[in-house]
Amino acid sequence: MTLFEELKWRGLIKDITSPELEEKLNKGGLTFYIGTDPTADSMHIGHLSSFLITKRLKDAGHNPILLVGGGTGLIGDPKATCERDRTPREVIEKNYLGLRKQVEDIFGFKVVNNLDWYKDINMIDFLRDYGKYFTVNYMLDKDTIKRRLESGISFTEFSYMILQALDFKYLHENYGVDLQVAGSDQWGNITAGVDLIKKATGDTVYAFTMPLVTDSRGVKFGKSEGNALWLDKNKTSSYELYQFLVNVEDSMVIDYLKIYTFLTKEEIEKYEEVNKNEPHLRLAHKKLAEEIITFLHGHDEYLKAVHISDALFKGNIKELSHDELLDASKSMDSYEIDTDTNLVDLLVDAKISSSKREAREFITNNSISINGDKVNDLDFVIKRENAIDNKFTIIRKGKKKYYVILHK
Repeated sequence: MTLFEELKWRGLIKDITSPELEEKLNKGGLTFYIGTDPTADSMHIGHLSSFLITKRLKDAGHNPILLVGGGTGLIGDPKATCERDRTPREVIEKNYLGLRKQVEDIFGFKVVNNLDWYKDINMIDFLRDYGKYFTVNYMLDKDTIKRRLESGISFTEFSYMILQALDFKYLHENYGVDLQVAGSDQWGNITAGVDLIKKATGDTVYAFTMPLVTDSRGVKFGKSEGNALWLDKNKTSSYELYQFLVNVEDSMVIDYLKIYTFLTKEEIEKYEEVNKNEPHLRLAHKKLAEEIITFLHGHDEYLKAVHISDALFKGNIKELSHDELLDASKSMDSYEIDTDTNLVDLLVDAKISSSKREAREFITNNSISINGDKVNDLDFVIKRENAIDNKFTIIRKGKKKYYVILHK
């Protein structure tokens, strides 16, 4: 397969600005950029599919530049529903530094900050040198603006499109960038950059978008009960990431292998066959977890995640180290207590059981374990002095359900 054919097969190309781009991608040698705004100090799993394109194109002979928008982050890309809150400058700066380090550590590519060229542009120059190329009608025709007309959009966010176009023009003139890559929700913004460069310089540049990665219901991939899965392992442990990935939908796992891994077409087709005939083995899911975690954090972190998962599944939490227990506890339902508490009462208070009668049945039937030990004493008391580090107690109900009790 050519590079373009492979990207299409993997589901990584949605729209292109010109048919000429196919040949240019296959030939190599383009300098391209992809960007993100510092809305947080870490990328999440949704960003990863987009940023992995840098490595794919780099391996094919193209030259990547990663833009972290310290300037555009102060403005805010228009959301579909409402105006963004204005983020303090010091928060944007902190997030920028965090993202820059993360991008450099994971990908090792050049990182630029658009605040570096924004800060020298005054309002008159902005309106004359850039605003003059954009008619209001042109901007209103973009989906990012259209969807906000009814609810309203500030001039600040209305201008975001011009700023992103300005980025493309600056990078084209100063770094030789001829290609921008972005998620499909950025189509209006990146085509504005293509048009600006053509009008202002006469040069032809290119862009393509990638489909947003979702589950079968159309929910963005990586959103777990409203919480993002971060690429920073201090915010989302490798174990938490592992648990999410090995439990993705059977119907979607092959798509995710294409998008998130560098496995060959032949390798993925083998996993597709196994997933079809023996889905209970979850081999495709485990491979997805192995590839992503190893790429982000190294193989040792993957093995650690597998070890935690196996120990919890078998009920052998005493096999886990202190750090592994801390990682495991992050994904458990939690409940706080500030005094020693009878186990029966605690099971009810923490909603581990629905009634005292049910709680007593769990205990007498040996269905409750405390820090790895079975407990069948109805008078058992959960005490801080018996807690791990005097801070938390792990309760297991049945074979699979774990809870963490936090001692205040």
